[in-house]
Amino acid sequence: MNNQKLDPLQAHVTPSKVGVLLVNLGTPDAPTAKMVRPYLKQFLSDPRVVEIPRIIWWFILNLIILPIRASASAKKYASVWIDGPDGGSPLFVHSKNQANLLRELLNHDSSSRQIVVELAMRYGNPSLAHVLAKFNDEGVNRLVVLPLYPQYSATTTASTYDEIFRIYKETRNPPEMRTIKHFHDHPLYIEALRAQVEGFWQSNGKPNFAQGEKFIMSFHGVPKRTLDLGDPYHCECLKTGRLLTESLGLTKDEAMISFQSRFGKAEWLKPYTAPLLEKLGKLGTTRVDIFCPGFPADCLETLEEIAMEGKEIFQHAGGKTYYAIPCLNSERQWINALKGIVDENLLGWTGLDTSAEDLALRKMRYQEVEKSLEE
Repeated sequence: MNNQKLDPLQAHVTPSKVGVLLVNLGTPDAPTAKMVRPYLKQFLSDPRVVEIPRIIWWFILNLIILPIRASASAKKYASVWIDGPDGGSPLFVHSKNQANLLRELLNHDSSSRQIVVELAMRYGNPSLAHVLAKFNDEGVNRLVVLPLYPQYSATTTASTYDEIFRIYKETRNPPEMRTIKHFHDHPLYIEALRAQVEGFWQSNGKPNFAQGEKFIMSFHGVPKRTLDLGDPYHCECLKTGRLLTESLGLTKDEAMISFQSRFGKAEWLKPYTAPLLEKLGKLGTTRVDIFCPGFPADCLETLEEIAMEGKEIFQHAGGKTYYAIPCLNSERQWINALKGIVDENLLGWTGLDTSAEDLALRKMRYQEVEKSLEE
């Protein structure tokens, strides 16, 4: 049975319109248990995120995790929530700003191309279904998909692909599509990271590495099982860390890599960030600067877990000065990097706008062919 949705009637001969879709993980609509619960349920119900038999996981999720974690997570979200008419979750605010700035930059001083840029969230709002429908309404027939995950993982990027293809499975005329799998070693991304760190050091001084002070790059963790099954995420995080270390002129002893946000009892990628901070604190480390290269936008994990909890762990253990370096957010060099990455994937799709006269001629020829077939 054909269950494809009926698309709005469109002319068969229309100019190509290009869209760029930025996708981030997602966020609740408000920092309350009522709003956090459905967001967490959608997120943790994704089989790409939790690879446990569905029946067993259903009971664990609905009877244990959600009743407890929703309230606890809501309090954490409330501690970092941005107030005001343009406020909300930091992840949403920063990601939306990135989309707006990228749209402006892509279309700056260009009458030959108008690129539609939108932000969607894999979980929560604005949903992928809503944004893809918006692209369709605007006549976008060529789409570049850029998940805002520099390092590829099946738990993030592949899950985004799953949802997009699921939606388009019910669409009669989906757009031509290009997907950007990762950009963990892209020179523009690495340069933006370097500039962010060095800019912070210019304002706050640089750690004294000769006295044992450290620079830590903390990436989001995933279960070690994903690495054993062939997920390249761990390797790509290590490469990003190595390239950033080299660009900053640091040694392996001065710059360290760790993995945060461990959940559950299973073994995750190591070393874990929290125990590392505790260890450095116990050693009496006088300063730690920590940065999250895998998060292009500040969010709950960088602001509450790293900036707040991390500082408490480090200093409670005996450490001294602790700095959490902000993520790339809306820094101009990062927006320029986004544009460069997108431009590479727009080759052949822009600057080739067809004139109105040519379109009219093509439409006339199409109608002639159609008429001859009817005869």
